[in-house]
Amino acid sequence: MDHYVIWFNLRDTSRDVAFTKSLAEFLGRLADHGAIEGYALTRRKLGFGPPELGEFMLDVRVRDLAQLEAAFGGVAPRVGAMEKAHAAVWSQVVDFRSGLFRDFPDAVRGKMAEDP
Repeated sequence: MDHYVIWFNLRDTSRDVAFTKSLAEFLGRLADHGAIEGYALTRRKLGFGPPELGEFMLDVRVRDLAQLEAAFGGVAPRVGAMEKAHAAVWSQVVDFRSGLFRDFPDAVRGKMAEDP
């Protein structure tokens, strides 16, 4: 499993619950089309964490890079219902940072492989 992790702040934190509804609609649409496996949204608790990473962390799970590329391809045309759902989310996001991670150990390194 690959994890496309996004850290961010909200433009207006008073709209945090409305944001989660928009996010669920957008990422739910991607999941329904098989473009992602799932996602988890977390929020920093008690102010703990590096401020440069933002208050929120979104973990978008995909099987592999091909699936992630297909997800980007489904959003990139910026037309129709997908763009409306996308804009409802990302118009609320500021201080965007992202990274790509994988489960470890994985098939590349061998599950439960022993170091020599």
